[in-house]
Amino acid sequence: MRARMDRSWRRVALVLSILVLSGCASLRGPGAPGQKLDPWENWNRKVFNFNESLDTHVLKPVATVYSDIVPAPVRLAADNFFSNVADAWSAVNLLLQGRFKASVEQGMRFAVNSTLGFGGLIDISTEVGLERKSEDLGKTFGVWGTGTGAYIVWPLFGPSSVRDTLALPFDRIATSPSLVVKDGYSKTALSALQLVNARANFLRAGEMLDGIALDKYTFIRDAYLQRRGSFGSDDEYEVLTPEAPAVPASSPQAGP
Repeated sequence: MRARMDRSWRRVALVLSILVLSGCASLRGPGAPGQKLDPWENWNRKVFNFNESLDTHVLKPVATVYSDIVPAPVRLAADNFFSNVADAWSAVNLLLQGRFKASVEQGMRFAVNSTLGFGGLIDISTEVGLERKSEDLGKTFGVWGTGTGAYIVWPLFGPSSVRDTLALPFDRIATSPSLVVKDGYSKTALSALQLVNARANFLRAGEMLDGIALDKYTFIRDAYLQRRGSFGSDDEYEVLTPEAPAVPASSPQAGP
């Protein structure tokens, strides 16, 4: 039985390796000459449909109930708390990008909100002029010169690219406060709250998207790639999709 499981895991690892390596072969980004924008579209659409079904039957109903029951000030406090954790990771990435002043300001923002803001529940920093500068490892890779690579959709996590997929484990770990909680029940509850709260924030945007997008998959893909390719070495990608609005990319699937 164990040998069979080992073989199954090796097959999964082999498939993932092939996907990543084939995408890395064209890491100059979707705008590179001769590179197809969405080479794994058949796979991506299947995963996208799975995510849409999961969202329709599970995430959206739960997020709707959460939004209806939980008072707005409490939801705002939850937003501030999770955003504050992400601010610390943003400060690290700003430092890695060589933006030292912005990194110090972001670190100050995290320190102020963590202390005077009761663990980040209250966003005091914005009131005193320390604006949020959201950065992640995927963006840092872009600043270092790594192209976006091929577009890919992952179950539950939603839209991504080869570059962002390589950064995804680090970004998730660094922005998940549940990882510092040892109690299993509390860890699960905190992770669930982060996911549901993030989905609740995009309820109205999701309804608008359903009403205006003829092909929701294509709309989200182009918006995601434009948003993720509008910095660093990928500035040229903006020319490819100038009309794609900068909306949250596949918010129903993207998670927190």
